[in-house]
Amino acid sequence: MKKVLSLLIVFLMAISFSFANGTQDSGSADGDVVKLTMGSWRTDDVQQMKAVLQEFSKDYPNIEVDFQPTNPPDYNATLRLQLASGTGPDVMYARSFATGEELFNDGFFADVSDLEGIKDNYNEGTRAPWATADGTSFAIPFAAVSHGIYYNKDIFAELNLSAPENWDDFLNICQTIKDAGYIPLANALGDEWDIAEVVFMSIAPNFIGGYEGRLAYDKGEKEFNGPEVVALFEAMASLTPYLPKGFEGLSYNDSNALFATGQAAMYFDGSWTIGTFKDVDFQWDILPPPAPAGSSKEYITFHADAGMAMNAATDHPEEVKLLLQWFGSKKGAEALAAQLPTGFFPMSDNAVTIEDVHANSFLAMNKGRGTDVRWPWPKLLGGEPSGYTLMMNGSIGVINGTMTPAQAADLLKDGLSTWYPPAQ
Repeated sequence: MKKVLSLLIVFLMAISFSFANGTQDSGSADGDVVKLTMGSWRTDDVQQMKAVLQEFSKDYPNIEVDFQPTNPPDYNATLRLQLASGTGPDVMYARSFATGEELFNDGFFADVSDLEGIKDNYNEGTRAPWATADGTSFAIPFAAVSHGIYYNKDIFAELNLSAPENWDDFLNICQTIKDAGYIPLANALGDEWDIAEVVFMSIAPNFIGGYEGRLAYDKGEKEFNGPEVVALFEAMASLTPYLPKGFEGLSYNDSNALFATGQAAMYFDGSWTIGTFKDVDFQWDILPPPAPAGSSKEYITFHADAGMAMNAATDHPEEVKLLLQWFGSKKGAEALAAQLPTGFFPMSDNAVTIEDVHANSFLAMNKGRGTDVRWPWPKLLGGEPSGYTLMMNGSIGVINGTMTPAQAADLLKDGLSTWYPPAQ
């Protein structure tokens, strides 16, 4: 019996030693290593985010972050359920504007307004998609997409063309291209969202005055059918002679093909399309959408795609803050620029370069220019008819010639006035 008892004691000691070693290896026994979970809707980015987080771990070896994405269509509902049940991630991707703000108002997202560096690393316009009306930040800006004009450098060289200085100069360039037998612009109307998102919303900030101008409309200080909006729709109408033959029925993919095959010299589109043209047999680059002549400042549509929020109930707030601060730092921005999918950009004001030359061209356009999101996103999507639909229908109308720019502006104001007080 004594022998059996001795063996049992040895066995239990061995088990105890084994568990102790396992706990020590994980680093959680003495608190040396803190493990955080990160929620996301970007299931395609597992390898990229692992690479980013490995860079973070080099600076903070005692913090491990486990990237746990959710199927994109399920993310909003799944995240809310997790947060409500106390099983939510420590840090997570945050939708911009109303969707993210609802989670903050319900007490799930922490207030990060006082996060070290947030105002140094992100300008007011960049922070706005993840801030309440009084300026409280419920997430840091994380990743964005940019808008611009793809252009065929070979055609520009052949015709001795350079970047346009303003909108009138841009139209002159379009005419020169047309006279040479090329299609000036590949964009079309077959997929209606295309003309709205990548043309109208690309040029809108230059006509309405960027972030500050957009706020003036939302405060009721400017009329939605005022002179700047009429001028914006006039600019859209001025593109009609330079679109492809049969543009009324051509799809977004058709437009991609016209530029990729060298038939069209220019193409309004977003940074997410960079990979589509990686194997074309000509040189190309990106131009910033030109502003009206006489403008004192130029703007780029740099659209907020994802923020990064802290769980208000996390057990590790200090470690989460270190992660969020690192994302906004120059080193964090460089890691994101290097690892995020091509055409998705870090939103920090820290200047970074990335390996893909065309993605870097998109990012470089922000320097010296104001940036803002697509016009209808912050306030004009919440009612019927939405600002998005009204802007799209107005753009199609003036391009087709079925309405004047003034009528398109009136359509925007009248439609919004049915539900949006600043338009009334």
